Amino acid sequence: MSELDDRVDVFLAHLTHERRVSTHTQAAYARDLGSAADWLEERGIPDWARVTTADLREFIAARHRAGLKPASLARLVSALRSFYTWQMREGLAVRNPATDVRAPKRPARLPETVDVDDLAAMLDVAPSDDLDVRDHALLELFYSAGVRLAEAVGLDVNDVDLTGGEARVLGKGSRQRSVPIGSRAIAALRNWLKVRPQLAAADEPALFVSQRGTRLSRSSVAARMQRWAQQHGLPVHLHPHKLRHSFATHLLESSADLRAVQELLGHANIGTTQIYTHLDFAHLAKVYDAAHPRAGQRAEPSDS
Repeated sequence: MSELDDRVDVFLAHLTHERRVSTHTQAAYARDLGSAADWLEERGIPDWARVTTADLREFIAARHRAGLKPASLARLVSALRSFYTWQMREGLAVRNPATDVRAPKRPARLPETVDVDDLAAMLDVAPSDDLDVRDHALLELFYSAGVRLAEAVGLDVNDVDLTGGEARVLGKGSRQRSVPIGSRAIAALRNWLKVRPQLAAADEPALFVSQRGTRLSRSSVAARMQRWAQQHGLPVHLHPHKLRHSFATHLLESSADLRAVQELLGHANIGTTQIYTHLDFAHLAKVYDAAHPRAGQRAEPSDS
């Protein structure tokens, strides 16, 4: 066993007996630091104190080329930083070469959306009882205005102006904004307001209330939404944020106005909104064919 491995073993013992980390965490550290020790030994670097930031960057790059995923690379960098922090505390190293090492960024996950026709079919189902009337109004509001779950449950009756077609929501960072409400959502909310007094406590300001007459909770909204989707044949799992994603994506597909969608979603940074610009080529080609003055003259594929 090399001196590199010996140092790792002492650190692992520290994790077990002093920091009392879980078996899973210890195994991850052993795997990550063991791979680093093997790589350094292959390159003739026998001592952790001689390792430079450039060495560790080269090691991370090599692991990246070998197919290690960004999340695993980030964990590896974290393990090296912790290892060197311990060495410095024990007087075994004078610097931490892992401090300035960065793992590759994780690719942004594209938001999941629901097909326009599937959503329309689900939303066109008539409610059967008072709670269904409430749930239908919530669904229409989510898809019509793109509100967050917390924003929807935080609405009071006075926050909604159905005549003007808008709602005042309190978003992240306590930023208030007005969002437009479409005609379908307005009709659904009017239906809900007709039956709401039968459920709401006399002094309850919340727009959406539970059977107990108090403000509807976030968990209840999510559960009722999935129930509605299952009962009415939606082929995918449905949750509030998926309707928000669908709102943004479908609006961008129709308008391509990123700034407007940013304002409607309440994003402080337009970079957050840009994740919704994942329009597929088929949609872009369809828009091109319908809008470009010379689209009809695109050449047909050649047989040669």
